[in-house]
Amino acid sequence: MTDVTIKRALLSVSDKTGLADLGRALAAHGVELVSTGGTAAALRDAGLAVRDISDLTGFPEMMDGRVKTLHPKVHGGLLAVRDDPAHAASMAEHAIGAIDLVVVNLYPFAATVAKGAGREEVIENIDIGGPSMVRSAAKNHHYVTIVTDPADYALLIAALDQTGGTTSLDFRKAMAAKAFAATAAYDAAIAQWFAVTDQQQHFPRTLLSAHKLVSTLRYGENPHQSAALYVPAQGSVVRGLPQARQLQGKELSYNNYNDANAALELIAEFSSDQPAVVIVKHANPCGVAVAATPLEAWRAALACDSVSAFGGIVALNTPLDGPTAEAICEIFTEVVVAPGADDAALATFARKKNLRLLVLEEMPSADRSGLITVPIAGGLLVQDRDNGALTDEMLHVVTKRQPTAQELADCRFAWTVAKHVKSNAIVYAREGVTAGIGAGQMNRRDSARIAAMKAQEAAETHGWSAPRTVGSAVASDAFFPFADGLLAAVEAGATAVIQPGGSIRDDEVIAAADAAGLAMVFTGMRHFRH
Repeated sequence: MTDVTIKRALLSVSDKTGLADLGRALAAHGVELVSTGGTAAALRDAGLAVRDISDLTGFPEMMDGRVKTLHPKVHGGLLAVRDDPAHAASMAEHAIGAIDLVVVNLYPFAATVAKGAGREEVIENIDIGGPSMVRSAAKNHHYVTIVTDPADYALLIAALDQTGGTTSLDFRKAMAAKAFAATAAYDAAIAQWFAVTDQQQHFPRTLLSAHKLVSTLRYGENPHQSAALYVPAQGSVVRGLPQARQLQGKELSYNNYNDANAALELIAEFSSDQPAVVIVKHANPCGVAVAATPLEAWRAALACDSVSAFGGIVALNTPLDGPTAEAICEIFTEVVVAPGADDAALATFARKKNLRLLVLEEMPSADRSGLITVPIAGGLLVQDRDNGALTDEMLHVVTKRQPTAQELADCRFAWTVAKHVKSNAIVYAREGVTAGIGAGQMNRRDSARIAAMKAQEAAETHGWSAPRTVGSAVASDAFFPFADGLLAAVEAGATAVIQPGGSIRDDEVIAAADAAGLAMVFTGMRHFRH
């Protein structure tokens, strides 16, 4: 069997979007409408004739609506193989009529959880009859059409109009696949709520997640790789790039998303009370600054490493203004992420057709919890998201010299940036501006030297009398295993150091800092990022 004529439809939906239009379209094709509770009332309000499910089953809806569709006359009408003589005989014997179309969407479980409902309300929003009907109809897709998404109503109506009231096997297959994905995502959300929220399991025995496709991307990290963007199937409580409004420019690539997310995660560390700018290249910051205005922050961040900034990603924690947009457009920039943009900024960026401008009014919280997953051959690594933040109590001065107030502020700033730099990470900073960043090296000494080299190059480029590392604070994402990395920072002119501590050679490193007259602070926390 290929085409199936829709004669009877069962509708039971939580989301009433488009329901009346669908009901009218079905009625126009002579389809008998069978429905439940609120769905039946909504259809009647639209002036449509509806048969109650209790009339079909011979049983009333009962137990506060918990039992209404769990009945042989429903599931028999869905699961019967129409051209099987034994099935046909059972239908005739028990007066079971065929149901050709099921339109169901499920109780809003995820939305109920998201609004902070109590346990009993959450439990009541676990749909039982809906998923059962969806699965029955989807399994028997050779004969039954299942639609679970209001966005597909238009496709269904078009199919019926084009064929005079039938659906094709290809259409039913596609809808069945989508239906099983919908119930799987729904069950995954329920299982995770029970395990994590209700039972307080930090790492559930079975880790479940479901995501839905937003778009396929042009390619992955490299042109020979395919790529796509997904979002959580039951909605996300965190707003990020997928929820941003893209105001201009071509579609984002895989690398654009990856790099822009790195910029977004770092800019979210800074309060909007003071303008901050982050410039990222290949998921590593190459310039970060806070200043009195966005324009000043942009210029300071760019000066840190203007070579690497070419073709980079820019993120701001305050809305874009015209002068800042003009300055950003002086170099090639791939993506700009900001919480807003004024008319002057929009007009300026409009001249750069390929520059992508993303507006995200609500930044993700830097201290939010969550799990990070990394696929490995044969398995999956899972860990807590690194939301570790410094408190005053964590800071422990281990040198003879105490840091000045400015040095301590620079230490904190450098530490914040280092958290978002690939290990081994070294960050020099002075007066709210990065002076040099060393990322991703196999030893910490080389990271310190590379960061100092970049600072020296910046000084030569801008005609400064000395690199900004002179008088700076330096942050190391993990402890110095030897004094050589610290000595490289001394050579660069740093006067203060912030690092986790915990090396078996801490005494040697502290002695070297004292000999150089440095102030050094231990945090007891490291920030590896691989």
